[in-house]
Amino acid sequence: MSMTDPLGDMLTRIRNGQQARKDSVLTPASKLRARVLDVLQREGYIRGYSDAADTGPAAALRIDLKYFEGQPAIQHVARVSKPGRRVYSGAQDLPRVRNGLGIVIVSTPKGVLSDAEAREQNVGGEVLCQVF
Repeated sequence: MSMTDPLGDMLTRIRNGQQARKDSVLTPASKLRARVLDVLQREGYIRGYSDAADTGPAAALRIDLKYFEGQPAIQHVARVSKPGRRVYSGAQDLPRVRNGLGIVIVSTPKGVLSDAEAREQNVGGEVLCQVF
């Protein structure tokens, strides 16, 4: 069965893994997922990610989840732009999450960036998700 929203699936796997207090979760690999994980790692929401070689013929990514004093580092993660309703924003109109405490991940012509990086480079794009 084909998956309609691969990025939403990965975010749900992260959310479910943290609720279950898992050390890591597996997700099918793709370039977009890897770029989003790069942003999450740069911003300190996950410990890291790596290729999972023990998953058989399909490529997969192992995401190492992060906890702080027993609480998940990611309190809330939500998909903004969905396959049925794409959401785009200019550089100056990017939404702020929790007055700057959270981040918005944006797919821009210069790559997948956090909202702060996109404002700094003065580029807008598709608002993929918000995290805090």
